[in-house]
Amino acid sequence: MQTDSFLKKVTFQGVLGAYSHLALKSVFPNADAMACVTFEDAMNMVVTGDADAAMIPVENSQWGRVADVHHLLPESDLYITGEYFHRVRHKLLGLKDSDLSDITHVYSHPQALGQCRKTLQNMNLTPVAADDTAGSAKFIKDTGNKHFAAIASDLAADLYGLKILQDDLEDASHNTTRFIIMRPYADEIMPVYDDTQDYLTSFIFETRNIPAALYKVMGGFATNAVNMIRLESYIQNGKFISSRFYAEIQGHPDNISVKNAFDELKFFAHSFKILGVYPANAMRLSE
Repeated sequence: MQTDSFLKKVTFQGVLGAYSHLALKSVFPNADAMACVTFEDAMNMVVTGDADAAMIPVENSQWGRVADVHHLLPESDLYITGEYFHRVRHKLLGLKDSDLSDITHVYSHPQALGQCRKTLQNMNLTPVAADDTAGSAKFIKDTGNKHFAAIASDLAADLYGLKILQDDLEDASHNTTRFIIMRPYADEIMPVYDDTQDYLTSFIFETRNIPAALYKVMGGFATNAVNMIRLESYIQNGKFISSRFYAEIQGHPDNISVKNAFDELKFFAHSFKILGVYPANAMRLSE
């Protein structure tokens, strides 16, 4: 987990009280949390030097990857320096004078609604998609409608003066979101290889337009015993004849096995870029 004391300003997407805000406070308790409207805004503030780092959610154990983020990573000009796993416990928030029996409609971000889908169905509540969890809490406070509720954090309840009508609304007890910490690239930012440490390396590549190129790339990792834990594809520049891939492996580029696998990848790839090398989070190692 990244805990650099010199990181004074850290951005996140959403409004105060969002789960990204909670995660940021856990990792950087002394930093100023800077709320941004979009993920791109949060990253750009780091690029321009108006913030030191960005705290960005990339995937959820129950509802999969966070839309748009993986498309922004290759173009952000930022470097991944750490990961953090935040256990998400959703609260159903209503006005101070509301009771659970009053609620008919529930507002929240589509990710949060999806993570609570079965519970909402069982409670016969109508989900309404909104831009943000904490923003939904603020909306409930501003509308003053006792029949509306929001799915958000206990921090949002405190910030917007709402009552927790029900705890742990999520369908799965493992509901956890993985965040990455992103900072401007510098030569010294990649950790020096230590063979006693577990690392992750995130990278992107585009295969050459030849038969079995991806198969041959994957073979390099297999023959060198390098574990690939994530592989996702995107259409590149609107073309359907080749794809860009986002991947994560266990290991450090200075490890000989990883170096050999990357050398083989480069032979079959049109482009290749490392997006980050960072210690594996302790929660990942405990699973």
